[in-house]
Amino acid sequence: MKQFALIGASGYIAPRHMKAIHETGNNLVAAFDPNDSVGIMDRYFPNADFFTEFERFDRHIDKRRRAGSPIDYVSICSPNYLHDSHTRSSLRAGADAICEKPLVLNPWSLDNLIEFEEEMDNKVNTILQLRLHPSIQAIHDQYSGPGQSTKAEVDLTYITPRGNWYFHSWKGDKNKSGGIATNIGVHFFDMLHYVFGKIQKIEVHHASPIKTSGYLEYENARVRWFLSLDVNDIPDKVRASGQLTYRSVNVDKKLIEFSNGFTDLHTSSYQEILAGNGFGLEENRTAIETVATIRNAKICANPDAPHPFLIRLKNEI
Repeated sequence: MKQFALIGASGYIAPRHMKAIHETGNNLVAAFDPNDSVGIMDRYFPNADFFTEFERFDRHIDKRRRAGSPIDYVSICSPNYLHDSHTRSSLRAGADAICEKPLVLNPWSLDNLIEFEEEMDNKVNTILQLRLHPSIQAIHDQYSGPGQSTKAEVDLTYITPRGNWYFHSWKGDKNKSGGIATNIGVHFFDMLHYVFGKIQKIEVHHASPIKTSGYLEYENARVRWFLSLDVNDIPDKVRASGQLTYRSVNVDKKLIEFSNGFTDLHTSSYQEILAGNGFGLEENRTAIETVATIRNAKICANPDAPHPFLIRLKNEI
């Protein structure tokens, strides 16, 4: 049984990590978050030590190490801009890290982290869970690799509405979250790279605090993408059914269904990490470079291949 610590216990994604630790038969012994709304811990690990001050948490981890009961893994679910720092502190404590995406906000931070990992005896693992989804693996097998006669035509749409709280939290601060493309889109961009190969072209067609859209071209695909936090972007028929999240990937006019099992992929990720097959630092590079480019790109005012939802948006204005 491995001993885990967790940073960011009150966050949105932390329960999936707690569940994964529990379902893989391991133990969470310590957790940290400056906010104390962490009652979810009682479902899985009621006996875990909890800290609201990072210094006390860090001292506790070090004390365990010196007493011969070290932490094996630190799961990092903190705000995006803190991932780099918390990953480094985990390695310094003699533990392997399991870091949520985005691993870092900028490519140069990835380079520095790779150098730091090389100095340590421990490893950084990352959560790239869509690579493990059976539906994604199926299209990967179909479209990946050189020699494709034609490029696939892909439409990626992800709408996940958020209330006013979002824009008053760190998630609404571009310097802390990286913006919409980074915060809610990075795992989709990683998936596209995983399936369709090297990226060749990046365009941004629209960017606002609540939605962004553009075009990506890969070795084996041309992709129109649209990301939004606006509930009004959800198709009327979908909204009428009571569904408040819309996730769609069409490949050559065929809908790829991967909604089912989406929340179980963290457990699959942990199983792979514990087996020594986790995704490392370098495997994050293309997605990090993609979202950093999107964040800083000039808007293409008259795009050749706008996303259908963007066309609809422009027509409504």
